[in-house]
This record gives sequence, C-alpha cells and structure tokens, in this order.
Amino acid sequence: MTDKLRLGIPKGSLQNATIELFRKSGWKITVNDRSYFPQINDDKIECALCRAQEMALNVESGTLDVGLTGLDWIAEHQSNVHVVTDLVYSKVSAKQARWVLAVAYDSPVKTLKDLEGKTISTELVNFTKRFFTNLGINVNVKFSWGATEAKVVSGLADAIVEITETESTIKAHGLRVIHELMKTNTQLIANHESWKNPAKREKIEQISLLLKGALLAGKLVGLKMNVRQQDLEKVAAVLPSLNGPTVSHLYQSDWVSVETIVDESVVRDLIPDLIKRGAEGIIEYSLNKVI
Repeated sequence: MTDKLRLGIPKGSLQNATIELFRKSGWKITVNDRSYFPQINDDKIECALCRAQEMALNVESGTLDVGLTGLDWIAEHQSNVHVVTDLVYSKVSAKQARWVLAVAYDSPVKTLKDLEGKTISTELVNFTKRFFTNLGINVNVKFSWGATEAKVVSGLADAIVEITETESTIKAHGLRVIHELMKTNTQLIANHESWKNPAKREKIEQISLLLKGALLAGKLVGLKMNVRQQDLEKVAAVLPSLNGPTVSHLYQSDWVSVETIVDESVVRDLIPDLIKRGAEGIIEYSLNKVI
C-alpha cells in the first residue's frame, strides 16, 4: 500500500482540459504516449490515466484514491464514492452537458410513452434502463460502441440517448430531442477510506481548493488603469469587483491607479465606458487562480 495519493486523470476528450486545469492550479502533469502513468511535479501524488467511464469504479474499489469523472458515470454504475466537489468545466463551451433522448426528425415518436417496445441505443445503458423502468415503459436498450447518432439513421435503433452541449451534432444527423434525462458535469471524487485518511484527505482538499480557484479564475480577468482623482467616483461607479477596486495614489500626482477583478464577459462593453469616464492606460490581464 503506497502512501502517495493515487490520482486518476480522465483519458480521452477531457484529458487535455484536465491537465491544463491542473497546470493552472500549480501541478505540471507530463503524459508519455507509451505509458498510462503520467509524471507529476509533486512527490506526494502518483497519476494514472483512466477512462472517465471507469473512473468511479476504480475509485470505489480503492485502485485509485481520487479522480475526476462525470456525474453521469457515477450514476451509471451507482458507484459508492465520496463526491468532494463539482468542477464545472467544459472542453467545448460554458453550457452544461446533458444526456438527451433523440429520434429521427420525421419520427412519429413525440413522447416517452411512444417508445414502448422500441429500441434505444446508448453508452449510458444502466441509467437508461432504470430511467424507463421507473416510468413503467418497456424498451430495449442496446449498448453503443460509438457513432451513436448514426444508429437511428442506419435503422439500428428507434432512438438514442446521447450526451450533448449544443445539440449541433444531433441536429446535423437529422435528429430532434424529445426529452432531457439528466445534466452532468465533472466531479472530483474520492474513495471513502482514502477520505478518512488524514494525510490523503488533506491532499485531496488541497487539490479541490486549487482546482476550484483555477476554474473561477478562468471566468475572470484583472483590469488596471489610471484615473484622475476628480474622475474616480465616475469610474468606480461602473466597476464590478469581488469586493471593491484597489485604489493607489500615484507619486506626486493627482492621478490614482485603479485595479479590479471582473467577469471576462463584460470587458468588451466596460472598457469603452471606462474611457468615456476618464480612465487611461487600461491593462487587461489573465488570472491563474482566484481563491
């Protein structure tokens, strides 16, 4: 039994986003294409690549102490793990991923009840079976190894249950969504015994704190500007911030330096307004972590 914290990194579509998130949090993870055990610049952690679909099973069994996976795969396996925190991030957009049921655009199926006796193709087999069983609707759920959207077009299924963020791929295959089964996002999960271990729990909590800080920082930017003292109130009136802007007097001058943290989405409209109110020398800069 190793004293190091065994950390699972999701292999596949979330791998690069996860490694980048850890980089912003202070950990450099280096992946060798010929190894499933990436290197990390922390002698208290050892990493392993693991498919997100299997992560909860490996954390539950104790093969891994902690890992990142979707809420959907925890639900799929009904895994008994400790959810440390939500980590809402996406490789595509800011929209939360959803598992939806879709049929052909010209399908007579309009409601879930219309699927009685029909075949549904999905990777989320167990969850889908339980979902329809609870509704008392008899369906045939088949596992999809991939290219799930094409199953309806090729006549292999009457409907699909698939994950989506924008529905663009679903619509591109001539399908329409008739129901949303669940929303999902990334979770940091831990083995129950590992969570009870004081040393490992402290490390897990450190990871959780810094990952959340990096995620929050990804939505924010810093703004720094110079403002005449007489214009300060006009500028401060339109400056959103976590608490309040930092104001520093410039040496032997009636100018001040103003610094604040704002949501990145407001910057394009905010900067022209600041200039009109007297701000000059505006600098925008990115952040690594906001704790």
